[in-house]
Amino acid sequence: MNSQLRVSDFLKSGEAFHLARASIDPRRPKGLIERDFPILLWLQNGRMRLYLEETRLDMVEGDVVFLRQSDAHALQARADETLAVMLVLDPALIDGIILRHPGLEARYFWATSREPAMVHRDMRQLAALNQAALRLDRSRRDAHEAEAFLLPFLATLRDGTNQLPPDAPDWLAIACAASEDPKVFREGAAGFARAAGRAHPHVSRTARRYLGKSPSEIVNSNRMAYAARRLTSTSDSLAEIAADCGIPNLSHFHKLFRAHHGMTPQRYRKAHQRDLVQPG
Repeated sequence: MNSQLRVSDFLKSGEAFHLARASIDPRRPKGLIERDFPILLWLQNGRMRLYLEETRLDMVEGDVVFLRQSDAHALQARADETLAVMLVLDPALIDGIILRHPGLEARYFWATSREPAMVHRDMRQLAALNQAALRLDRSRRDAHEAEAFLLPFLATLRDGTNQLPPDAPDWLAIACAASEDPKVFREGAAGFARAAGRAHPHVSRTARRYLGKSPSEIVNSNRMAYAARRLTSTSDSLAEIAADCGIPNLSHFHKLFRAHHGMTPQRYRKAHQRDLVQPG
């Protein structure tokens, strides 16, 4: 049975946010939580399963998800000492940000995809996010402080695939956001074109015009970011990871990974594991 929460359960009059840290229960949830407010949720430690209406997402340390008001959810720990951070936000704050920053349309809290948007932060980026959250928690709980936290964070997420000029078509932004989903990038450039809802040659020309990249280059960048997360957060074999990226040819996978990360997948995994034991 679903439970319901209201923003008034967390925010007093004049407050724009509430920050909470919680150890996640390993028991399978009996229902979902319905809300009338958005949440910025990230996994600080451990592994976690995020249940949604039609699917579930497995999260690892450093994953950040933008839960919209419409995203009924539940959480389940999948490892010991799983700790999540949840930033409850005033819906009016989020509505105001998109009005003043239309370049964020179709992304993050304003994503139009079936599933909520999710990004990953590496160890240093996660540490910076936690430090910013600590400063936020000590601040006044007004809209100014909330935006001082949110806008710089969103700016750090803007890379070559989403820095679209104002005159770029909406469908291109939607395709860029969709192409971060494994279900889309496994199909390669064809998946990008399908998400765009346009003919492949037109999609390719438009992507080149506004991004300076082909659909294949955009998709491969997302594939290699996903591969890096899998290498550092699981013990899955290279063959499994390559196949999940939609690249069953291991030689091609190695070539792409090295081009994007400057080292082989094996060296990347070993270097990251060493950093976990002896952080720099």
